Amino acid sequence: MTKAVPVDGKTASALITQRIAELGDWRGGMLAHLRKLIHDADPEIAEEWKWRGTPVWAHDGGVCTGESYQQVVKLTFHRGAALKDPKRLFNASLDGNVRRAIDVREGETIDATAFKQLIRAAVAANKAVMAARAGKAKKPATPKKKSSTPKPA
Repeated sequence: MTKAVPVDGKTASALITQRIAELGDWRGGMLAHLRKLIHDADPEIAEEWKWRGTPVWAHDGGVCTGESYQQVVKLTFHRGAALKDPKRLFNASLDGNVRRAIDVREGETIDATAFKQLIRAAVAANKAVMAARAGKAKKPATPKKKSSTPKPA
C-alpha cells in the first residue's frame, strides 16, 4: 500500500474530511456514508488525494475515486469493467473497457451489502494483478531452442 503524502501539511484523510464538510449538503453526507462503507469493506484501504483534489481509495492499486458534482456523487472504480455486479450498482461509464462508475443522486440510497462486495472484489482484482505481475517478474527467461536444421555453409 502507498503511504499518504501530506498536501499543504494535511493528510489525504484530513483533506477528504474537509471536502465532505465544505460540500455541506446531501453530497457531503453521501460521500461520508460511502467513505464509511468503503472502510467497513476493507479496513486496510488507504486514502489518497490526487489530481488536484480527488479523493481516492487504494489497496494494492486504485480501487475507486469519490467525486462530487452538482447533481451526483460519483464513485469511479478503476477496474470496474472486470468486476461482477449482480445487483447492478454500476450505472455510469458503462461503455468503457476498464472503468465503471456509480452515480448517486440526491434522495437515492445504495445497497450497502452489494457496495461492500464491489469494494472487496475491486481489492481482490488489484491483488490478482499484483500477483500476476510478481509472477512474471520471477519467471526466468526461457532459453531459445536450438534449430535442428543445419546452417548453410
